[in-house]
Amino acid sequence: MAFSEFSSVGKKKLGVHVFLIVLDVIALAFAARVNIFQEFYFMADLFPLGLAIATLIILFFTLVLDLAITNVPTARPAFEIGLLYVLSIFWLAFNAFSTARWRNIPLNCNEIPEEYPDERTWCHDVQGLKSIVWIEFVALFFTASFILRYAITQHTRGRKQIWSGPLSRYVPRDLPQRNDFTTRQTFTDYFGARGGSMFEKF
Repeated sequence: MAFSEFSSVGKKKLGVHVFLIVLDVIALAFAARVNIFQEFYFMADLFPLGLAIATLIILFFTLVLDLAITNVPTARPAFEIGLLYVLSIFWLAFNAFSTARWRNIPLNCNEIPEEYPDERTWCHDVQGLKSIVWIEFVALFFTASFILRYAITQHTRGRKQIWSGPLSRYVPRDLPQRNDFTTRQTFTDYFGARGGSMFEKF
């Protein structure tokens, strides 16, 4: 599999997918540090940890499937839009809950006396976690919104085939106009040889 075989739009989408995974790994690292200090006791700390793990698993496997299988359903715009919006809703709900519970933690961690270095480190980790979980939510939401907007734009231009294949291999190209009563469209009209279809193949 060569990376050059993906379309220009697909490369950007895959890059964003990797970026989301990196953000999630950072959130997972902060959440793990916070929970280790608190001995995995508080729900406000456990929610980001559990959601970060679930998100990482989902994003990783959808990326692997997209790279490994030419026309996997999980890489189609409709599925990705729904999945990312669902994840963003979970992040929004859990972030609101956790942020409310963290409100008593000082924003300026230097207010904690120097005699408590571990508590200072924990405070910095919580502030980092508080920031990254909201960044994760925004990234997921805007990624889903961008894919939705792009897919709708292509659909309104008559390129309805965008919904039937992976966005990573989509090429914004109009198909030849045909007489539906004299010429039957086949699978190869949409997934033909490289350079002549709406989606590029391996």
